Amino acid sequence: MELKVEKSRRKTLLLTVDRDGTPVVRTPLSASAEEIARFVKKHERWLARRIAERRSAPITVLGDGASVTLFGETYTLSTGRSGIRAGVLTLPAENRERAFVRLLKKLTAEKMGALTASLAAQYGFSYSAVRVSSARGRWGSCSAKGTISYTFRIALVPPSLAYYVAVHELCHTRRLDHSPAFWREVESILPDARSARKALRGYGYLMNEFL
Repeated sequence: MELKVEKSRRKTLLLTVDRDGTPVVRTPLSASAEEIARFVKKHERWLARRIAERRSAPITVLGDGASVTLFGETYTLSTGRSGIRAGVLTLPAENRERAFVRLLKKLTAEKMGALTASLAAQYGFSYSAVRVSSARGRWGSCSAKGTISYTFRIALVPPSLAYYVAVHELCHTRRLDHSPAFWREVESILPDARSARKALRGYGYLMNEFL
């Protein structure tokens, strides 16, 4: 099995599957070949499942006439200046994928920003800011200072799952862990959180879509 190794200044090892089904391990600069091999061996069952899922996953097509669903709304793609209008999503002919990602980031900032603010007001949460990232390993995160970040890829999952992620991250503003108390907090707002969490795993292939 071909394995792609990408070393950087990161602190931990991360295993993902590339858009073509190739396993990728992202490691700290100091990681040895033996350490990497042990890490991959430890997660080989997980890796086999993810490779199978990725190779059978739908591929997002960005050609004219194709359709894409963002936050539950379906749009038809066409060539033009980047934007969304009356059910049509327009992208330039060149660097189309890059333009699509920029549009997703803008849309995610608007939609998730509004959803987070609404939930915070409804349930009494306090947070410092909402940001949009290009994260591949998680749908959302919350810093110790209360900054909530969402990957732009969240635009491509069903709205109910985006709602779950927002609830999850807001609960982290009170508990920065995944203790039983944290999950009780999440389920007090979203009783079917476990089902949502499981369903979200089915969209893991999106983490390796786009740039």
